[in-house]
Amino acid sequence: MVSGLIELKRTGGEGLVAQLTSQLRSLIATGRLGKGRALPSSRQLASDLGVSRNTVTYAFEQLAAEGYLAASHGRRPVVMIDGRERIKQAGAAAAGERARKPRLSPWAAKLQRADWPMSYRGQLKPLRPGLGDFREFPNEVWARCLRRSAVRAGRRELGPVNRLRLRETLAHYLATSRDVRATADQIMILPSAQAALTLIAATLISPGDNVWVEDPGYPGAAAAFRASGARITGIRLDEQGMQLMPGLAAPKLIFMTPSHQHPTGRLMSLARRTEFLAASRPGKTWIVEDDYDGEFHYDSRPVPALQGLDAHGRVFYVGTFSKAMRSDIRLGYLVAPAALVGTLEIAQQHTGLIAASHIQEALAEFIADGHFLAHLRRMRRLYHARRDHLVEELQRHLGEVLSVEVPPGGIQLVARLKRGRADQAVVKRLVAAGVETRALSSLAVGRPRDHGLLLGFAAWRESEISAAVRTMASCF
Repeated sequence: MVSGLIELKRTGGEGLVAQLTSQLRSLIATGRLGKGRALPSSRQLASDLGVSRNTVTYAFEQLAAEGYLAASHGRRPVVMIDGRERIKQAGAAAAGERARKPRLSPWAAKLQRADWPMSYRGQLKPLRPGLGDFREFPNEVWARCLRRSAVRAGRRELGPVNRLRLRETLAHYLATSRDVRATADQIMILPSAQAALTLIAATLISPGDNVWVEDPGYPGAAAAFRASGARITGIRLDEQGMQLMPGLAAPKLIFMTPSHQHPTGRLMSLARRTEFLAASRPGKTWIVEDDYDGEFHYDSRPVPALQGLDAHGRVFYVGTFSKAMRSDIRLGYLVAPAALVGTLEIAQQHTGLIAASHIQEALAEFIADGHFLAHLRRMRRLYHARRDHLVEELQRHLGEVLSVEVPPGGIQLVARLKRGRADQAVVKRLVAAGVETRALSSLAVGRPRDHGLLLGFAAWRESEISAAVRTMASCF
């Protein structure tokens, strides 16, 4: 009996008509009431369910209007839909949709082909590169800055997306620590350094423009510029990092990491930086200087930023707080040439690449009160010791198979395979054993010429580094 398939609740917010209509519709759609089946009359179903006849009549009329029933005066309603067949067709359609790849925009298609970002799952494992040690961060101090900023938020007027206090604080810090020459108006606060590259690409790159990047280099840069339609040219490295290629036509943009070349950590000399500036054409060739971990120099004083040497406004300076503070702080910045500030600010708001104002205000206080510099001084000593410890452990346990390139600073290093092993296979084996690293060949722009491992040391304590190297030795 149909009434045995229906359960109406007399209490609750949903009326009896709505409940009956919904349950009959579900029984038909799932095939439990098959096509051609005659339902009880409204009088009979009302009696069986203990409801008024009008309740059943209204439900039948609604389902007839939706095409589920055929109802006429003096006749019992008849089911008009084959629910089982509909389910079968819906399943086939869903399977077809899954099999058929969606059509993507050229931008999304190019991003999908990029070997970036790295996809990690589960807990952090030594020796994952690209990280600072969040366990050593002064979280209580930072929390106080955040609380004070949140309290003051109710008294602040809605201001510019790039908060003036942080811009002024950053301008002073970058001038004294990195010799960056910029007014507060030239500084944009963004959710990450990658957001800065995306903004630059969206603003400057037209399809077909040539962009030089380091090879091997930071894959996020190549991904951002390639997605905007650029033709990417990988420039090989020497002992000073990126080389100048006078035989090639001048590109629209040059991306480089001169303070610590990613991934090798090589330091570009002052003379090489001057050569790049002399070879670029003001207003036609732009340079993007990514100083992703420029706070950490161990063996010498840092070389002044390329941006500070630029007298013609052709250099973008990109930085992030994720290496020096915490990876989840989600704040980066862009020092833009003065001529492009207005355009970039409009593009920033159109793309929504905006950092939360209360975090900007908290960071301004954290820097102005000296907490940031105190943290940096402590972490420089700690990371320096960890770099040296990793180098010693690798030479002791894996000196026969790995050649270590000791960087003058930064948070990671490259260990090259001496016997030409396929580094991708080595990385898979190490990850399975509990040591995370990245294959040097995966950072190549074109055909890989270098094979080795990118190993992080900053995020890992010396005992963790030792255990990880022993695990690596057992894998080799």
